[in-house]
Amino acid sequence: MGRTNNFLGEFEQMVLLAILQLEAGAFGAAISGVLEARADRRVSRGALYSSLDRLERKGYLRWELEAATSARAGQPMRRFEVTPEGLSALRASHEAWVNMTDGLEDVLSPRVP
Repeated sequence: MGRTNNFLGEFEQMVLLAILQLEAGAFGAAISGVLEARADRRVSRGALYSSLDRLERKGYLRWELEAATSARAGQPMRRFEVTPEGLSALRASHEAWVNMTDGLEDVLSPRVP
């Protein structure tokens, strides 16, 4: 694994993973929903969009503006997509996690009473 100075934070990883889970349906509200359902993590709209903007500046995601609809009072929505650079950063983070947890399966596995 190559070294990088642009590590992903835990929340950034979760946001990128949520976008990958949603595929073409990766809109802000849906991303929040995945974070809450899969990671049990509630996030404010401001925190989510700050992270999305930061990930865009890093080159790890991009967005397209979808057409406005009457359901959104004529407001368009941004649909997010992970870039190849973002996928590479996720893979590096995943590899680091696997390497760091190797041999700790007994410690990290859920305990059944």
